[in-house]
Amino acid sequence: MFENLRKGISQILNSIKYRRLSREEFEEIFSDLEILLLQNDVSLEVIEEIKTNLEKNLMGREYKRFSDPSSLVVNSLKEVIEDILDSAGSIDLISLIRRSGRRPYKIVFLGVNGVGKTTTIAKVAWLLKKTGFRVVLACSDTFRAGAIEQLREWGSRLGIKVITQQYGADPAAVAYDAVLHAESRGLDAVLIDTAGRQHTNVNLMEELRKIVEVVDPDMRILVLDSLTGQDAYYQALEFSEKVGVDGVIFTKVDGDAKGGSILTVAYVLRKPILYIGVGQGLDDLLVFNKDIVIKNIFG
Repeated sequence: MFENLRKGISQILNSIKYRRLSREEFEEIFSDLEILLLQNDVSLEVIEEIKTNLEKNLMGREYKRFSDPSSLVVNSLKEVIEDILDSAGSIDLISLIRRSGRRPYKIVFLGVNGVGKTTTIAKVAWLLKKTGFRVVLACSDTFRAGAIEQLREWGSRLGIKVITQQYGADPAAVAYDAVLHAESRGLDAVLIDTAGRQHTNVNLMEELRKIVEVVDPDMRILVLDSLTGQDAYYQALEFSEKVGVDGVIFTKVDGDAKGGSILTVAYVLRKPILYIGVGQGLDDLLVFNKDIVIKNIFG
């Protein structure tokens, strides 16, 4: 995920031979590092945070105790990245649902078309079903052609009921019907799919806000495509501001993702990254682990 960034950082750090890092030397090193971070989809806002913290940790430090002064830079950079990921917090969704006592536990999934939202919902539904939870799906995407059929197909494969209405129906009404269905049958969770046309679409945001108001979800999960780079940053900001976000799932991490969007979204939203999608299979949903990110950067 961070292979290109890791190689670039290694090349930069291997060139450091200073006993004391001056401001000029720091700026020279960080100039190269900034280019690498930008190339790997890290936003300027996050780059400034990294620079501020590295500067605080490194400026004027003595390196005579170290045979390899670059090790201090590496360790400092690791700490900064770990702090960014830690600031987002963490959530164990299974434990959260189990401990909450809320039945049904209502989850609304947000995200633009093409990020793999519906497939991700199916993966989460499968995970919950394997854990022993009884689940119902709601197709509140009554806009996109094929959305109802796609979710129905997943429901059939999983053996999970899907609540739908016709295209053009009120999405909030579909979600509400699914909640009533779950309540009447004592089900554990309702997973609600939503429309994903362009996130700046005013009508879509109003539609999503109505769903949230009607259903009062326990969690709003934003699904982001790790391959979209900086666009994930703008999507995260828009959905967070207009609808609210409680957690994030990144898809297509098995692709040629540079991975900086994960750092960026963690920093900007300060919300937990729950899972990463690494394939099309139902079991290709991994619990997010910051240690994997750190290892991919530094080897």
